[in-house]
Amino acid sequence: MKYFESDLNILADYIYENGFSNCSFLVTGATGLIGSIIVKSLVLCNEKYKTEIKIKATVRSLEKVKEVFSGDNFNQIEFIVQDIAEQLKCDGVDYLIHTATPTESKFFISNPVETIKAICNGSIAVLDFAKNNNVKGMVYLSSMEVFGSAHTSDEKTTEDQLGYIDIANVRSCYSESKRLVECACKCYAEEYGVPVKVARLAQTFGAGISKKENRVFAQFARSALSGSDIVLHTKGDSVGNYCYTTDAIKGILLLLKKGCNGEAYTVVNEQTTMSIREMAEMVIKEFGNDKIKLKFDIPNDNKYGYAPKTGVRLSSAKLNSLGWRAVVGLKEAYQRMMEDL
Repeated sequence: MKYFESDLNILADYIYENGFSNCSFLVTGATGLIGSIIVKSLVLCNEKYKTEIKIKATVRSLEKVKEVFSGDNFNQIEFIVQDIAEQLKCDGVDYLIHTATPTESKFFISNPVETIKAICNGSIAVLDFAKNNNVKGMVYLSSMEVFGSAHTSDEKTTEDQLGYIDIANVRSCYSESKRLVECACKCYAEEYGVPVKVARLAQTFGAGISKKENRVFAQFARSALSGSDIVLHTKGDSVGNYCYTTDAIKGILLLLKKGCNGEAYTVVNEQTTMSIREMAEMVIKEFGNDKIKLKFDIPNDNKYGYAPKTGVRLSSAKLNSLGWRAVVGLKEAYQRMMEDL
């Protein structure tokens, strides 16, 4: 747990240094990876610096709360158990970070309607809450999947260069819903003056991931830890873009105060961009101890729910212009995540 504790301390210091004392936070989806780390960092900031931050967190299940948050130091959190699409049951919020969203590809395919409802209806309810409660700042966590799959050049892709998404593909329920909510954020900013910013996250991981996490980065890490071969169910030529958790959360917190209302900012470490196969080969080289190999088992259909192939290489220039820099590279991200696992 040493890396996870280190990450929380880094973020607690960042929160304090950026003037978030004597305020209140609402974090939706607080038992997810990003939401839980933000909440735990706020708790630690209060303990270290006596910042008196009031912490409110929406969750779907108290059982999940017990899994993710244990110990007396979490008594200061006000947990709100509810469906995110319903009217939020709290008030007195200065800063709102909306992380609640489905994240599993298999769920997108098996429950596309529920995916759309959770993302769209839930986000509209949160935006209405932000409007009615005059929050000082809000960040919506979007996804790099909104960029689509049309980009194949080596040039960096900026926020305004969206590509093709096949709306006849059920798997597109996720990316299209994310696009709609980004548009809604712009509309609420323009029509109602809601100070909402969009953090368009690259795939984000690090110390603290759930033991049940099944996305590709976690699969690779577990293969290396167990000495098992890495098995790809595609050719692995789709390009991935990544960011370490602490770097991503620093970007989210920065946007609360410095981002332009209604605008989207890509949160990515440009140095991590590579194909899925290249990442698998990196893990084998750096962590495989000459014991594991790369194998392929490609099904005829997309039963695993993978996103369509993309060659997009994301640019972080817009977020960099606010003073943000990613510092944790892909090898170190794996080191920290695997030590924690």
